[in-house]
Amino acid sequence: MTDVVARVAALLGAVSAAEPAGASTTELGRVAELARPTAHRLLTSLADVGLIDRDAKTGRWLLGPEMYLMGAVAAHRYDVTDQAREVVTRLAAETGESAFLSARRGDETVCLLSVEGSFPLRSHVLYEGIRFPLGVASAGLAILSHLPAAEVDDYFARAMPSTDWGPAHTEEAIRDRITATRITGYAVNPALIVEGSWGIAAAVFDEKGRPSWALSLTGVETRFKADRRHELGTLLLEAAHLLSGRLRA
Repeated sequence: MTDVVARVAALLGAVSAAEPAGASTTELGRVAELARPTAHRLLTSLADVGLIDRDAKTGRWLLGPEMYLMGAVAAHRYDVTDQAREVVTRLAAETGESAFLSARRGDETVCLLSVEGSFPLRSHVLYEGIRFPLGVASAGLAILSHLPAAEVDDYFARAMPSTDWGPAHTEEAIRDRITATRITGYAVNPALIVEGSWGIAAAVFDEKGRPSWALSLTGVETRFKADRRHELGTLLLEAAHLLSGRLRA
């Protein structure tokens, strides 16, 4: 039973990550590390109860209506976007860069909220719903950097971001960036996901003082020179402190 639940959870996570375009059975099976027949059987069962849906024209799988209904019911406990929206909007307005709120979900971050900046050249790495392993994007690096050392060690004992994200995301490389983040307080991703696209983030803490979310800004490399990185990082730290206080209240 535990194995089946883990497989279903992996598939639902894969479908969620594929929104809004959806994904094929083969693609979802690969992401969830399941054989195609197994993936198809589980996807069909999930569709029967409305947790996912299948586009009749493309055959691609998407999240279903029951997921929306359950999410709406759970929103009052977990949704922080109403409290964060004003903060994220102000960051985008003050900096001209695109601003985001991401949440930790296990060993990943998922982008919950995005507001585009006014600067005409933008990075399109982040968008609502996208997931990254901790330590890969700036939001996940900010969160990982503020976890206790033992939890960071546990993360690297079970995760290998370099497998999917390349040599810039080895444990050693990420640990070096963790050290830098702990010094400045904010995390910087110097175009390690997409060439020319920089990100910078600060952790947001829950009522127990744990890094559960992150505010981030993304933009083109020319907008992230050293002096401006410090300016943006300071703005993010101030905004993260404000939002952390709101969420604790």
